[in-house]
Amino acid sequence: MKVLGINASPRGSRSQTLRLVKAVLDGAESRGLDVELVDLGLLEINYCKGCFACYRTGRCPQKDDFQDLYAKMLGADGLVMGSPNYIRSVTAQMKSLFDRMADTIHCQLFSGKYGAAVATSGGLGQDHLVREYLSDVLFSFGSFVSGTAGTSMAEGPEAFADAEKRSFQLGESLAEDLKTGKGYPDQQQALAESAAYFHALVQMHRDEWLHEAAYWDRITRQPGEGRQK
Repeated sequence: MKVLGINASPRGSRSQTLRLVKAVLDGAESRGLDVELVDLGLLEINYCKGCFACYRTGRCPQKDDFQDLYAKMLGADGLVMGSPNYIRSVTAQMKSLFDRMADTIHCQLFSGKYGAAVATSGGLGQDHLVREYLSDVLFSFGSFVSGTAGTSMAEGPEAFADAEKRSFQLGESLAEDLKTGKGYPDQQQALAESAAYFHALVQMHRDEWLHEAAYWDRITRQPGEGRQK
């Protein structure tokens, strides 16, 4: 099993968010999982152009680093998303990635995966905004959410050390969820409802969203159960 960690801070090796993402990966690796770290700041991910090509064909026509990263995301069993708080949300790097993944939502392509989110902020208590946002996005893609961790840098080094510890523990929990296929009944119900909604939405647009309609047609199970593309 493999866990992919994505750090969206533009600060490179100076990033505190990077340290938390690494801590989660370290926790997962300590439980025997394979891990990989991706720094979005080193990749070229262009803005979504709203062309709907992914709805029709399942691929984005833009030539950048998105396709390679997306293939890694689809191939991973677990995902760790990390971003600092930039004006009450994620960084532009992370948002550009998400905006290119509308097809993922419509087809619930992360169903069966488990995700986790980490965040940092400058202001007191503001990291929770990003953790909640990242959790919502993972969930909207069809993934279970194993948990989150984060801290405000204004709380000082002891608070950050505690956040690193909690991030490591989050990685351990993520690994156990993957190994056991842990069920979260409340999430399962909500994911099933979400899958049913998007299945119906795609059927309404099946003459235009050809790839997505064909994808759902190939699914023989009931919406909401685990699968991967």
